[in-house]
Amino acid sequence: MADDTPPSQQLIPTLEDMQHWTGVLGRAQQMMLEYAAAQMQRAGEEGQEKLAEAVSTPDRLSAMFPGFPTMTLDPEKLAKAQSDFWEDSLKLWTRFLNPGAGDEEGEDAPKTKDRRFAAPQWQDNPVFDMIRQSYLMIADHMLRSVDAIDGVDPKQKEQVRFATQQFVDAMSPSNFALTNPLVLEKAVETKGESLLKGLEHMLADLDKGQLTHTDPDAFTLGENIATTPGKVVKETPLYQLIQYEPTTKKVFETPLIIFPPWINRFYILDLNEKKSFVRWAVAQGITVFMVSWKSADESMADVTQDDYIIGGQVDAINTVRDLLDVPSVNAIGYCVAGTTLAMTLAYLAAEGEAEKVASATFFTAQVDFSEAGDLNLFIDDMQAKLIEQLGEGQGYLDGRYMAATFNLLRGRDLIWNYVVNNYLMGEDYPAFDLLHWNGDTTNLPAKWHRNYLRDFYRDNKLVEPGGLSVDGVPVDLTKVKTPAYVQAGREDHIAPPESVWKITEHFAGPLKFVLAGSGHIAGVVNPPDARKYQYWTNAKRADTLDDFVAGAKETPGSWWPDWLDWLAGHSGEKVAVKGARQPGKGKLKALEDAPGSYVKTR
Repeated sequence: MADDTPPSQQLIPTLEDMQHWTGVLGRAQQMMLEYAAAQMQRAGEEGQEKLAEAVSTPDRLSAMFPGFPTMTLDPEKLAKAQSDFWEDSLKLWTRFLNPGAGDEEGEDAPKTKDRRFAAPQWQDNPVFDMIRQSYLMIADHMLRSVDAIDGVDPKQKEQVRFATQQFVDAMSPSNFALTNPLVLEKAVETKGESLLKGLEHMLADLDKGQLTHTDPDAFTLGENIATTPGKVVKETPLYQLIQYEPTTKKVFETPLIIFPPWINRFYILDLNEKKSFVRWAVAQGITVFMVSWKSADESMADVTQDDYIIGGQVDAINTVRDLLDVPSVNAIGYCVAGTTLAMTLAYLAAEGEAEKVASATFFTAQVDFSEAGDLNLFIDDMQAKLIEQLGEGQGYLDGRYMAATFNLLRGRDLIWNYVVNNYLMGEDYPAFDLLHWNGDTTNLPAKWHRNYLRDFYRDNKLVEPGGLSVDGVPVDLTKVKTPAYVQAGREDHIAPPESVWKITEHFAGPLKFVLAGSGHIAGVVNPPDARKYQYWTNAKRADTLDDFVAGAKETPGSWWPDWLDWLAGHSGEKVAVKGARQPGKGKLKALEDAPGSYVKTR
């Protein structure tokens, strides 16, 4: 039966509703007071002094970082930008005051496929439609206004553009409860419980200093993630070496050793049984070893480049060669570990020991940082001083800072999307293994991290013959003749394909370049059974990435089988699985089960 109550009276809450909402507000206030009390109790006198100093000297950062660029605006461009803004504003208000005129949003309305505003409520309600279109118009003009800036070099201009994009994304009406119709509907539907749950999520994240993307209790290492059977057969102060259990009666003679990035946990390559690159490689008859780097602590304050190359990669290569009594290994370097693998190859070549590595595979790795993408925007003297301060006194950089940096590169997807879902909507966290790994941060040796950013990203020394040395030996990438397989991700925002391609311009040996669909993670972790994405190969010589793409052949699905065919040509004959081919059965005894203890250290 229809409700005959006048609309004005329908808006008047009942006594029961008022009591309920009063309770909701009271509980929210109590949660915030309890959180504030706990924070105040934790803060010691030193923290209070630092806070007082920061408040009393608002220009402290300016004094700390002198020389920040002075920017000017091109008057002609600025006048044009202002004129365009007012013209678009007038058109927007005209459409709002005359609904139904023209097409759905008007011929000149800002068009978007932005999933932040995909819900029909953003278009169906005139108020929220106006909010949405106003935001999109203003955001567009703010980003275009960067073009009117003069008096700065290209990198500084891109820094301004990046900062403007971050501000624009942060100010989206979808990020605020009162301007997001979905949040308001959920709050009414749950009688405020969604807001309370969201507040609980937010306070918990503030407490741990990191945005939560997934259910923190959904995964346990060795139980439902990182489950490929194996043993830790060596442990040093820097890494553990894992040898995985063979699943075939015969294996390739030449083993495979994987160097994951030390800025992340290794199990991105062993997420679960269906996604695991490690499990798949073992099933192909490959003896697989994995390096699990130690998360930095105070004992690693003096760890530098040579430790990761000589004490890490070279040591692991020699260990596996000696254990299996083989002349060489195949090696994989992922991301930053691929950068140091290139240095390892150059060092071995300089020492006359290049034959120790039969082949090298690079997952989204860079050696030439002249086109390293948006990460380059974070690398300058100001950032170096900030990083130095963050690691001061403890010798390591908290991994949460690096995680926040990577999240900023995709702020709309990895920050604000979760602010809306977790805090405003109060939704339950999903059980997503990739997001779990993404939030499982690793601490970094402060000195080594600072030098890495300076020598590679800022100064690009690795591409200069002799620009860097390893254990006192100058390295030259042009002397590397080791056969190489180079994989890049088409949508990679961390190691752009244009940057990864530059490996082909420096190595002197036979090389195969493969461009994979998707980005830095999904472009690598793409098992054949998933039947996702695609990859491109080109058998002809190409001098540039554009030339490669123009003549490339597209193949649907995973590039892993292509890599396996290539690797087989550098892996020797098949040998029986016996003795040291089984973890713990050779001269190196099993220390503990995979995935080991280093990956669990926080």
